[in-house]
Amino acid sequence: MKKLEGFRCVECAAQFSLAETKSICPRCEGNLSVVYDYKTLRKRLSRRSLKADPERSLWRYLELLPLEGRLGVAPVDVGWTPLYRARKLGAGLGLKKLYLKDDGRNPSASFKDRASAVVAARAVQTGERIVAGASTGNAAASLACMMAASACRPVLFVPRTAPAAKLAQILVYGAVVLSVDGDYDEAFDLCRKACDEFGWYNRSTGYNPFTREGKKTCAFELCEQLDWEVPDLVFVPVGDGNIISGVWKGFTDFHALGLIDKLPRLVAVQAEGSAAIARALKDGGGIRPARGKTVADSISVSLPRDGTAAMQAVRESRGYAVTVCDREILAAVPAVARGAGVFAEPAAAAAYAGLAKCAAAGRVRQNDSTVILITGSGLKDVQSALRASDRPRRVACDMAAVRRLVAREGSSWTGRGE
Repeated sequence: MKKLEGFRCVECAAQFSLAETKSICPRCEGNLSVVYDYKTLRKRLSRRSLKADPERSLWRYLELLPLEGRLGVAPVDVGWTPLYRARKLGAGLGLKKLYLKDDGRNPSASFKDRASAVVAARAVQTGERIVAGASTGNAAASLACMMAASACRPVLFVPRTAPAAKLAQILVYGAVVLSVDGDYDEAFDLCRKACDEFGWYNRSTGYNPFTREGKKTCAFELCEQLDWEVPDLVFVPVGDGNIISGVWKGFTDFHALGLIDKLPRLVAVQAEGSAAIARALKDGGGIRPARGKTVADSISVSLPRDGTAAMQAVRESRGYAVTVCDREILAAVPAVARGAGVFAEPAAAAAYAGLAKCAAAGRVRQNDSTVILITGSGLKDVQSALRASDRPRRVACDMAAVRRLVAREGSSWTGRGE
């Protein structure tokens, strides 16, 4: 493809052509980043051309994706998810310009659809027959969704502890599910071995360089939806690190094309029990495995598979990392729902928990334009949502019982004021 120059290794900076490798660096086995010919793309893509494009999905950015046309594109719309101005939620934190990007509105209710849509199309265009991947649930459900109508067959390696709702999605889309007796990191390693032995195409986060290409489209959308006013801060829930590295690549792509004149600061939000990236950023050293234990299963990772690129994104953006405990994460689920009308799964709500912590510490200014990425729907993990919510009030099926309940609860229930 003329628009692509090849790959650059995130670890050793070596460069390769598309023909030399399709996954990791042949020299050091580091993750790869796709390199574009920005000089050529400047002639094809502009604010004017985007404004004239009626497409309302991530495919409006096809010029900036590693694909030749639309062959293999899933028949469902991915991307162009809503961006909400969260005034009530922001007011509770003393912030005037808070926005929520709700990627729970994607077809499989997850941000991961962006990555899977691109990888699935790429697999078809390059003649792959089987696409495998390891996932705590969301990426697997996403890939199953994107390939449901494809000639390719998805094979997903999922920890046995994956939430039932995510497992149900994967199965109903018709994918082959291998329920692994182990955690996500063990499933990841098993998937890689199987791909090496059987010649399957590996979609797994970090290992496949094209997942980042799909995820970067979120940044493109933010620029357009904010009328080209780049936000000051973007809070991102982080597990493997591939979302935050993808978001940063999106902003830097647009900056290289001259479509934006500034870059945001990125804040990596991690669960305290799964904070390998946050710890490495704080200590200034390399990434060491963490416990990988948290109620937020989507960011429950021992060894982040795109950790180096994630750390680069935070540092290059002049951002920082923050950790939140499970109690703060669970409390954030109803807080986001009641403050903005968005039902987020624990991993997504973690981004708000991180913002609340930073706002309380004075790390976010009142007039900072701030975006929270809501990366998955709360319907992905209903049990966690119930843990964070009130219980239903049980009542007999007669008005006398309702009257007694209202009398106990007080005048606020009557709708007539004091």
